[in-house]
Amino acid sequence: MKYLIAGLGNIGSEYKNTRHNIGFQILDTLARVSNIAFKDRRYGFVAEYKFKGRNFILLEPSTYVNLSGRAVNYWLKQEKIPVSNLLVVVDDLALEFGQLRLKAKGSPGGHNGLRNISEVLGSNDYARLRFGIGDNFHTGFQVDYVLSEWHEQEARLLPERIGEAIEIIKSFGTLGIDRTMNLFNKKKYGSKGED
Repeated sequence: MKYLIAGLGNIGSEYKNTRHNIGFQILDTLARVSNIAFKDRRYGFVAEYKFKGRNFILLEPSTYVNLSGRAVNYWLKQEKIPVSNLLVVVDDLALEFGQLRLKAKGSPGGHNGLRNISEVLGSNDYARLRFGIGDNFHTGFQVDYVLSEWHEQEARLLPERIGEAIEIIKSFGTLGIDRTMNLFNKKKYGSKGED
């Protein structure tokens, strides 16, 4: 079984530790702890991760977040992976920092990367893992917020939350979307302890 895991982010060192790049950060961590390396390929950086008989193609699009659809579509076709085996990892302003939500499908929810993927694929029926980055910004400063780096407290808690996201990715491939949602979406995390 083969899966495409697309972590969204922007290429360039100036974006490396920003909230909008959490998709890249999660896949970078998975690659590092698994001793695998990304290669510069068409439309993105690609690595192959093997776990329990499954092949995970890890993709970090080089098209910038808002045009991620081209890269996702290309690698689905290149690797002959069905859309049902696609998981897109993104940041989410609507979730408190560190909250993780796995969904089997849905609207882009204001995320331009998801919107572009949906437009290119012609469907919203693909899984997405949303990583909460909170909405601690003043009106009109959303772009500045998502493109800024983590606060000190967030950076301290980040490794634990990234570790949980990696477990969700592995579970998605081994247990399937429904069982993984049941296992992980019930977990609570964050200063308010909200679900």
